Amino acid sequence: MPGFTVAIVGRPNVGKSTLFNRLLEQRKAIVDDFSGVTRDRQYGISDWNGKFFNVIDTGGFVSRSEDIFEKEIRKQVHIAIDEADIILFITDVTAGITDLDDDMAQLLRRSNKPVFLVVNKVDNAERQLDATEFYVLGFDPTFFLSSISGSGTGEVLDAITELIPESTQDAEVEMIEEEIEDEDGNVIIMKREKDPIPKIAIIGQPNAGKSTLLNALTGKERAIVSDIAGTTRDPIHTHYNQFGKEFILIDTAGLRKKKAVQEDLEFYSVIRAIKAMDEADVCMLLIDAAKGMTAQDVNILSLAERKGKAIVILVNKWDVVEGKETNTARDYEKNLKERIAPFTDIPVVFTSAAEKTRIFQAIEKALEVFENRLRRITTSHLNEVMLKEIERFTPPVVRGHSVRIKFVMQIPTHTPAFAFYSNHPDEIKTPYRNFLENKLRSHFNFSGVPIKIFFRKK
Repeated sequence: MPGFTVAIVGRPNVGKSTLFNRLLEQRKAIVDDFSGVTRDRQYGISDWNGKFFNVIDTGGFVSRSEDIFEKEIRKQVHIAIDEADIILFITDVTAGITDLDDDMAQLLRRSNKPVFLVVNKVDNAERQLDATEFYVLGFDPTFFLSSISGSGTGEVLDAITELIPESTQDAEVEMIEEEIEDEDGNVIIMKREKDPIPKIAIIGQPNAGKSTLLNALTGKERAIVSDIAGTTRDPIHTHYNQFGKEFILIDTAGLRKKKAVQEDLEFYSVIRAIKAMDEADVCMLLIDAAKGMTAQDVNILSLAERKGKAIVILVNKWDVVEGKETNTARDYEKNLKERIAPFTDIPVVFTSAAEKTRIFQAIEKALEVFENRLRRITTSHLNEVMLKEIERFTPPVVRGHSVRIKFVMQIPTHTPAFAFYSNHPDEIKTPYRNFLENKLRSHFNFSGVPIKIFFRKK
């Protein structure tokens, strides 16, 4: 299902970031910090009742201020409102309705998006009564909560997930069933799409060469079935079918201008990348060869990893790098992988979109990691291989407990995930988890694909 995005907005010091952390911490989701222009921006993935959605935290909105930082935050709030599917408008019951709240409300009334008014810091009966003042703002629904204690957040999450549409993919595509056995010999049925068409997102910072790459792949020699322009908030999809290769490119480069918004391209591109990731199977992350792997690139890659997407890194504009020698590319890749550790099992392709150098090799790698993401290992083969490795290098004894792993199976999920059954699952620590992941990668080709490992009680 295409991604669903919730933006948290409001004036300064009403508890937006506290609510952001509360929504994600309760659901045990990952928070990723992206370095924005004026301060660290926070993006996260939350889930409630089995539905996942993106959450964007924004800075405090101050209208008509000439302060350079507040002007920048104001631009970014406009962008977040424009890109979001639902807006959480946060206010503070202890301060009552302020002029800044009124300004924020006027802005949101002009939006055609669902707006949930959230009155924060309502943690006793007196404040519950005071909060009724906010009904005058005229937003429906209105919620009273305390983001610090978490009271009332469940109702907000229920309302959010009610508006997230159910996926219709299963009804539109042919599905096939696979059988796997659990540790007790029970057969588990897993459904998956038959012969899915890979969806490849081109992501990266502005000026990394995304548009040039798209044009090179789909230029004069292209065989395009259709160009599908989505709504103004959606990336553009291009269906490619030629030379025995078929895939859908999801382009995040086309930053279509909006009359009412002075866009901050860096902040905007991150939001577009997040939305493209939700739809994609594979993310091709373009980095500028001259700039190297920046902190922003690492953060974008990290979020793609958290979302379970297959990844290929393209070092673009390699043709303009001066002073290249025999080992330049090798040394460059080594330094790059040091930046992205511990997930270093990612293909790296040195490309020049402008010169059309190795761009089709990049597509080949993208299609390879797509297949790796679909790979299923039979339970018998998995145990035959992994239990031997575990026997050679047993888990360390923890607090006098001799930890034994007796069974392993691949979990029926849409991305590679494995369950290791042990007598003391809670005693298995990160170093041994990394050992198991490395052995899975060395025996079975999961290059470019994040692997999830779980330890369960046997």
